[in-house]
Amino acid sequence: MNAENKTYPVTLRGELTIPPGRGWWLLKWLLVIPHYIILFFLMIAFAVVWIIAFFAILITGKYPKGLFEFNAGVLRWTWRVGFYSYQALGTDKYPPFSLKPDPDYPADLEITYPEKLSRGLVLVKWLLGIPHYIIVEVFSDLIAILVFVAGICLLFSGRYPKELFKLVIGLNRWVFRVYAYAALMTDKYPPFRLWDD
Repeated sequence: MNAENKTYPVTLRGELTIPPGRGWWLLKWLLVIPHYIILFFLMIAFAVVWIIAFFAILITGKYPKGLFEFNAGVLRWTWRVGFYSYQALGTDKYPPFSLKPDPDYPADLEITYPEKLSRGLVLVKWLLGIPHYIIVEVFSDLIAILVFVAGICLLFSGRYPKELFKLVIGLNRWVFRVYAYAALMTDKYPPFRLWDD
């Protein structure tokens, strides 16, 4: 079987830097304020693009490529800020102010552009996604708890437990795949798994 057919079209990458600072995570809430302000407005634009894309897919079966790239960029930016701060605490390298892919940053997100999307499926994705939305709600709380535990480990030992980091990344991978599905960026139903193929 071709690897492309096995792989889900949303790829989330997060590489633990060596090691994140012991107490630096206590100040990151302050350092990410500029990102949060920009992301607030980007999320409003994301919602507007989602509405436009909904009608474009319903009428043409296509997600306009420029709009797709914009929304993929917003999710990418969101993930980088989360990876730096309280969705993973995976790096002390400050996230770039960019929607574009950045292979030099330790976190990234890629979404494969679909050439064609189902015009009928766009009407029921919200319903099909309900099991995932429930799981994502639980995972959001779990991620917060696990990242806090990671922060305590960093503070007292200077280490981020490898298995804990792997679990945090897996949970985030699931969450962002559901975001992309809900944002109409793929027709492929998100897998019920934390790890890549």
